[in-house]
Amino acid sequence: QVQLVESGGGSVQAGGSLRLSCAAFGDTYSSNRMGWFRQAPGKEREGVAAIYTGPVSTYYADSVKGRFTISQDNAKNTVYLQMNSLKPEDTAMYYCAQSFGIGRWFEPYGYNYWGQGTQVTVSS
Repeated sequence: QVQLVESGGGSVQAGGSLRLSCAAFGDTYSSNRMGWFRQAPGKEREGVAAIYTGPVSTYYADSVKGRFTISQDNAKNTVYLQMNSLKPEDTAMYYCAQSFGIGRWFEPYGYNYWGQGTQVTVSS
């Protein structure tokens, strides 16, 4: 079993920054991919970014490229999402998720475990 705990969400004005954290507890050794997703009211859950381990590679949605950065601290079993130049359209509940490598990085079905989510609200 794996438990994922997100933190770092909040309310900011457009142009501001936030850093989300996702701490993983339990059997994390079998995972080779961690992802961040978001879901706004009335919309489908969408992939924001993902990071693969061994070797490290990262992927981003076009809408966040150049503004968001995903990273990991293996010693702390924690994945981060640094979000800069935030826009009102970034407003959503953000979830981290763990995958054993099934599916493409942006497909939610390929992830086995999900956190409870952290709200990000960007005002104009």
